[in-house]
Amino acid sequence: MMALRSRAFPGNAPGPFFVDRTCIDCGTCYTLVPEVFADAGGHSVVRRQPDGTAARHRASLALVACPTASIGTDDRSPVAAAAAAFPVPIEDEVSFCGYTSEASFGAWSYLVERPAGNVLVDSPRAAGPLLAALARRGGVATMFLSHRDDVADHAAFRGRFGCERWMHRDDGVGGLERYVEGDEPVRLARDLLVVPTPGHTAGSACLLYRDTFLFTGDHLYGRRSPGDLSASKSLNWHSWDRQLRSLERLLDFEFRWVLPGHGAPFRAETPREMRRALERALVRLRGL
Repeated sequence: MMALRSRAFPGNAPGPFFVDRTCIDCGTCYTLVPEVFADAGGHSVVRRQPDGTAARHRASLALVACPTASIGTDDRSPVAAAAAAFPVPIEDEVSFCGYTSEASFGAWSYLVERPAGNVLVDSPRAAGPLLAALARRGGVATMFLSHRDDVADHAAFRGRFGCERWMHRDDGVGGLERYVEGDEPVRLARDLLVVPTPGHTAGSACLLYRDTFLFTGDHLYGRRSPGDLSASKSLNWHSWDRQLRSLERLLDFEFRWVLPGHGAPFRAETPREMRRALERALVRLRGL
């Protein structure tokens, strides 16, 4: 599958990169490369053509990450390097996997590289280049699935790496190796804590790594503009009241990063600043 110039949206900026009509508006491209891509209301477009080698590489990362192959370019020379670049670093040992899956509506997946065994958070597309890159980085020992919407190709990663898959029992995906039950946090390792956060779905859960990175699935996300935290009432599949209570519960934990499946990653300089951002979001969200 490949994006076709004949199906390109007329709103694309003139130049080699374009978005075509197969776009599902998952937000991956304009979250990853907002200087090139934008939300045009129901679909993405190229708002400004990339200028220079580095900018073309970043635009090509979005092309590779797109779950529906809706981004095209007339000059494919940067694409091979972009395909080999994932997972791309976020901070320290945490990376974005790219290769999002249409089965998860383009949800983001993350790799945590750690001596005790690498962790894959939610499932990307089981693309050959990504599988090879993960193998070079030591494989995957643990796979954490935040909720039922973002499981995508989890079975393929289990088959390739033999990883132990964790998920909350209340989201009802059968055949996994390990389940979290109830509402109390569960420690998978000294540096890994599962925090049940029911609301978006009955079994939604977050993973806290090193009291720094909180992987939130679709429970909590950043808004690039105006640069704060939020959650979606309109895309709530279980209970908005429970989701608000779960958001309040996160005030009990320290972290500097919110890394969601959908929406923008959000970074605070300190846990105190993150707490303030969450408190501001709760005030706004309670009024919805």
